[in-house]
Amino acid sequence: MSDAPRHILVIGMGAGDPDHLTLAAVKAMRRAQVFFVLGKGREKESLTRLRRDILAEHLTGPYRVVEAEDPWRDRTQDDRGRYTSAVHDWRHRRADICERLIIEELAPGETGAFLVWGDPSLYDSTLAILEDIQARGMVEFGHEVIPGISSVSALAARHRTSLNQVGRPIHITPGRRLAEGFPDDDGDIVVMLDGHESFTHLTGRGLWIYWGAYIGTPDELLVSGPLDEVAERISRVRAEARERHGWIMDTYLLRHAPQDAQGTESAHGTGSSEDMHSSGGTESSGGTDS
Repeated sequence: MSDAPRHILVIGMGAGDPDHLTLAAVKAMRRAQVFFVLGKGREKESLTRLRRDILAEHLTGPYRVVEAEDPWRDRTQDDRGRYTSAVHDWRHRRADICERLIIEELAPGETGAFLVWGDPSLYDSTLAILEDIQARGMVEFGHEVIPGISSVSALAARHRTSLNQVGRPIHITPGRRLAEGFPDDDGDIVVMLDGHESFTHLTGRGLWIYWGAYIGTPDELLVSGPLDEVAERISRVRAEARERHGWIMDTYLLRHAPQDAQGTESAHGTGSSEDMHSSGGTESSGGTDS
């Protein structure tokens, strides 16, 4: 066993609904002996609990869950250069923790796994962190990626719309880049990691928005309609949800107003009194690297 290589699985677990887990993800989970979880404090204990619930539902053999606290991250920087520097610093300290966990908790020959919200390739830091650890040369391991259903795909499905329109491109961007201006071409935009509600600065342009928060969970919130008409409503629902839960993960699609669309608002869970209930439900998220 001492000469056998360690192996890491990076498994996309979907946007929040346990049914988003693919068959490939379930099969990969059953190969792992150790699952690594970086907790995000008491406010987001429900996210850790959901991971454990998913493991309990799909695994029958022995496995261990190893938890560590996610390092603090400076989220106050608005300047692009300082923001990028803050993210790199956070990822480096995250890599320190993950490196220690792999060395101390994963024996040679064993397989460990990270369960990643949404899809590991979309706005998530896990793959970059593993590359950092490998470059350090302190511990050797192989790794593979199992894709998942991102919040982007789940958002479009919950609103019963497609991400693209005929012959038009799709842009996926963090909210801080959207704040710099809506692109001049005719593409549609998916916005993630928007802590500053950048959509509120884009009214008066004839845009339509499909917004969702806690997608795939019992607390799911959905709003769609002409941006000019629903922007204030989204801000209000968003503020109420953040106050209620202590955190929020939301994603939205912006496009020039479709000719045949019908605006709807729905909520699953404990939405505000004027919300309609729907029948459906990362930081983040394709992922949660917000």
